[in-house]
Formats: sequence, structure tokens, C-alpha cells
Amino acid sequence: MNTVKNPPKAQKTGKMVGKISWYVILGLLSIVMILPFYWTISTSFKPNSILFAADSYFIPKEVTLDHYRTVFSKIPFARYFMNSFFLASAGVVTNLIFGSLAGYAFAKLYFRGKKVLFRILLSSMMVPGVVATIPQFMVLKNFPLAGGNDIFGQGGSGFINSYWAIVLPGAVGAFAVFFMRQFFVGQPDELADAARIDGAGESRIFFNIYLPLTKPALATLGIMTFQGGWNNFLWPLIVLNDEERMTIQVGLSKFIYNYGDKDYGPLLAGTVIATLPMIIIFLFAQKYFVQGISFTGSKN
Repeated sequence: MNTVKNPPKAQKTGKMVGKISWYVILGLLSIVMILPFYWTISTSFKPNSILFAADSYFIPKEVTLDHYRTVFSKIPFARYFMNSFFLASAGVVTNLIFGSLAGYAFAKLYFRGKKVLFRILLSSMMVPGVVATIPQFMVLKNFPLAGGNDIFGQGGSGFINSYWAIVLPGAVGAFAVFFMRQFFVGQPDELADAARIDGAGESRIFFNIYLPLTKPALATLGIMTFQGGWNNFLWPLIVLNDEERMTIQVGLSKFIYNYGDKDYGPLLAGTVIATLPMIIIFLFAQKYFVQGISFTGSKN
């Protein structure tokens, strides 16, 4: 009769010490990353009299909402917030629609030049976005029959200083196509083959069979796209001149330029407000986010 020998006591102790050390390291790293954000939140609720007081550095003795009222009264912060939310949401919708369609085509359909086009798509991801800034600006400014332009793209401003200047260039990105393609590659081809035998068309196969399976990938891509659109600063600064259309990041930079050297409280309050949407979205969609990363990362 075979007997299973228990591992030596020293080996058990070593494993336990290693596990405890790992959790201690993770806990310390978490504190290091969370502490600056916690300080920002706590300071945004402190009155000016104790804003940088040592005895209330992390836990404020007094709490006030004056800084939040100030940031909304000095600049149209609510308008900036809504602009950013609309533009980021529009980018999510377009990237999910076009990214999933293109990703499905690259993964499941067969057409001439597919490999070459996909390699070109991948190579475009290696080009820094700032390189395309001037060409994109010129295309949007000289777009025919837009913004007062004639048929030759002259005489007006095109799509400059409009929401379209943000939505159109970011309607679908190479990463969105690549990300969704990787997910579709991992889905079995037998599903489409069986549907075609039953007489289903490609649109029905995509919308009724494959698309419902991509919820984790769509959630992950949606979070990433929203984060990129919400935090976008340089491009809105270039193409938007009207204050009514400015985004929250541009608005914060404007506040820093005009009041940041003396009004630290309202600046921190605006920073907290600008951060909250991403935190809320991630808390509600973190399950799908983790699933999408793990599923997509395991496909060849």
C-alpha cells in the first residue's frame, strides 16, 4: 500500500512566508498608488484655512464643498463635463460598431488581400499619433461642403471647431479592429458553417451568433475607448476654439492657467470630478474587463 509523504515542515513554512511576503508587497504597492488619489480627494474638501495644514494632512478636521462650488462658478465646468461625456461616448459607439465589424471580417471572412490589409493595419499602430496631427487637421479643414467650404474645400473652416472634428478621426481605431479580430479568431468556425448550411446570411451570423459571444471584449474595448476619449487633451485643444465645445481636460488646463497658482482647492475638486466617471465605469464593468483581457490575450 502506497503512502503519500507529507512535505517537510520547513517547506510548508517557506511557502507560507513567500505567500505572506507577496501579499505584503501587493498591499504596500496598492497603498502607494492609492495614497495620492486619497490625498487629492481629502484636500478638495478642506477649507482654505487648513488646506495644507500638517495636522489634517490626510484626515481633514473640517469639511466644506466650497471648492466644488467655486470650480463650477469660475468656469463652465458642467458644460465641459457634458462635452467630454458626449464625445467619449460617441467614440465608444463608433469603435464598438466598426471595430467589431472589421474584426469579424478579418477573422472569419475570406477575401483577396486580407493578410496584406491586416499587416498594414498592424503597421499603422506603430506610427505615433502626433505624426498624423497636421494631415488630419488639413483634411478636416478642407473637407468639401462642410463648414462653409465649397466643393473644392475652400472658403470655410470645414469641420474645425465642431464635434465632428473629434468624432470622425476617432470613429474607429486600428487597435479596436485588432482587439476584436483577436477575440473573433478564438470563436469556433463551426458555428458559422452550421448557420450557412441552414441558409443564414453573413449579417445574421454576425449579429445573432458571434456578436453575443463578444460581450467581455466589447466591455473591455468600451472602457479603453472611453478612457482614451475622456482623457484626450492635445487634439481637442487644437481643433476646438469655442468655449461651449471645450472638453473637461482642456477646461482644467484653462483653469490651471488662470487660477491654478492660487486656487488649489477648486483645482483639486475639478480633478476629482474629472476622475470619477472612469472609476465608476470600471467598478461596474470590471468583471467584463478582466474576462476580455484574459480571453483576448489567450488567442493566437
